[in-house]
Amino acid sequence: MRKLTYFIACSIDGFIGDPGGDGTSMVRFVDEEFLAFLKAEYPETVPTHGRRALGVDDLPNKRFDTIIQGRGSYDLALKEGVTSPYAHLREYVASRTLKESPDPNVEIIADDLVGKVRELKAEDGDFGIYLCGGAQIAGELRDEIDELVIKTYPLVYGAGMPMFGSGFAISEFALESVRTFGNDVLVRTYSRKR
Repeated sequence: MRKLTYFIACSIDGFIGDPGGDGTSMVRFVDEEFLAFLKAEYPETVPTHGRRALGVDDLPNKRFDTIIQGRGSYDLALKEGVTSPYAHLREYVASRTLKESPDPNVEIIADDLVGKVRELKAEDGDFGIYLCGGAQIAGELRDEIDELVIKTYPLVYGAGMPMFGSGFAISEFALESVRTFGNDVLVRTYSRKR
């Protein structure tokens, strides 16, 4: 069974973006040390156009071969004219409003997101599934998430878009590892307790 991993950036107080979903204030913490970590451990989480700009487009995938993202996350790429932001992965966008994919590499999931994720998890393969965000699909898929990798940036938002946009329900995870960086970023990895 393949794992669904929610690999997400957030503030100290658990927000993945401001009230409008903008998380660009976190980008300044992607310094040389942190970028080296991403390239070594999670190269496939760097968008294709970013990989090209950094000269690391040839790095092999280490953990994921599939990505699921929400419409809001996908729209960030579309605004830049990028229709396949993760061309090095199988791309799925969960959207009830985007009727047709603007790119042949991107499949739209309009209905039964949970069913599609269960189908993807049941596939044979050595690589997992990267849940990129946002809050609404993370909330909808909360019971399907097997692993959390939380990049916590040294910022307090006070309000904003939460990691999970869903109703109250307790889900328990076990801490697997914590990595600290010189820029005060923490990367915590948790696995679901089943």
